Amino acid sequence: MRRMGDVLAGIHATWEFESDALVIRFDRGNRAPRLFGVLRERRVPHEALASVTLTPGKRGTVVLHAVPRPGADPLMEAAAGQLAEGCDPYRLVLPADRETLAEYYRDELRTALGLRSPYAEDPSEGLDVTPADRFLVAAPSGPQSFKAYDGKASFDGQSEVSFRWSWTGASSEKWKAGDQFFQVRDLRAVEWRSPDVLDGHLRLVPRGGEPRAAQPDRDPASVLFGLGYGPVHLSLPFAAAVLAAIRTTDRVPARTAAAPGAVAERIRHLGELHQAGLVTDEEFSAKKAELLAEL
Repeated sequence: MRRMGDVLAGIHATWEFESDALVIRFDRGNRAPRLFGVLRERRVPHEALASVTLTPGKRGTVVLHAVPRPGADPLMEAAAGQLAEGCDPYRLVLPADRETLAEYYRDELRTALGLRSPYAEDPSEGLDVTPADRFLVAAPSGPQSFKAYDGKASFDGQSEVSFRWSWTGASSEKWKAGDQFFQVRDLRAVEWRSPDVLDGHLRLVPRGGEPRAAQPDRDPASVLFGLGYGPVHLSLPFAAAVLAAIRTTDRVPARTAAAPGAVAERIRHLGELHQAGLVTDEEFSAKKAELLAEL
């Protein structure tokens, strides 16, 4: 690569080339994808990249595309190929008259990644498509939340995810289950289905494969998306942050006692459901005993 600090500015993003990483800074203007405004900046180590390509774009542009290795980026793992092309944070769109400069940086970055020239007989030689054994790109950090169709999802940024149900959207199954609190150590995965599709949702997958409802609208471990609810720029970084927290948990430690305040709140909510006739006497007694056992 050229000297550290070289910068290539494109449409909605800028690439800065460091000796061992690609730093992507995103524009936050009105025309930029809202996801870019949330991400702001991402540092991508060279070891997280499989390749870089240059292809013709739309309306007189060319596109540099840094291709991440499988398993290297929690955001792309959570997205699972569902991101619209214009929201792909690894694409840098440039005016076509800058194609020669784009070719130069493509070749320099390929050299830094140990790849052959794109003009070689087999330019894919050396392409690193082996899955990374850990996330190499940082996930969005800090507490996060978003409003879903049937409730509000919150993540404290470290250890707990909560779903608090909405009176207007949640199913009877979710109301009976009450607001949900999940410890990251008890989760195995996150299932994100884009809000741009009909059955968009975010579902938490527990360790051990405990039974759950087949439909997300009936599963207390999921929240639903809808028109204006769970947009990509909020729900996808949320899913990526939770997924990264799950992966950093090497093993499931012994369950610790729940906070008394949280248990009291859940018992209070259970009592409201009981008074409203949504749970039976037997269900109330059994669930209350289960909550008290967590103390």
